[in-house]
Amino acid sequence: MNFSKLLILKFTAMKADVKNLEDITLFVDKFYGKVQDDALIGPVFAGVIRDWTLHLQQLYRFWNAALFGVPGFRGNPFAKHAPLAIEEKHFERWLILFSETIDEDFEGEIATEAKNRAGLMAEMFLRRLRGMNGDPTKIIV
Repeated sequence: MNFSKLLILKFTAMKADVKNLEDITLFVDKFYGKVQDDALIGPVFAGVIRDWTLHLQQLYRFWNAALFGVPGFRGNPFAKHAPLAIEEKHFERWLILFSETIDEDFEGEIATEAKNRAGLMAEMFLRRLRGMNGDPTKIIV
């Protein structure tokens, strides 16, 4: 293989970074499609989400705010997750699916930031859940 063919292959294999709400919509839809089909975490979500369209809209706003600082997200994600029967294995699986989904279509600074933020969020949620000592009735602020 000559050098020019190698450059063409490298160029065509490059992925774009996450750059806008359209990209967020793509990765959120793909990711939560995987989540719904997953044997471990799918049932957790299925037990509480009645309207996926509304939930996905909220997630688009969340990631748009988290990655680009765009106002519009309102909510307390931890409070929504605290009553669920979730453990470290659920967060591990969630992160694997999330990173896998990002990596399928994106690479770059924002894509890496999305994976980092997902990891930090999972870590914080898990730490706070452990602090509740298994008592889902504790007040969450």
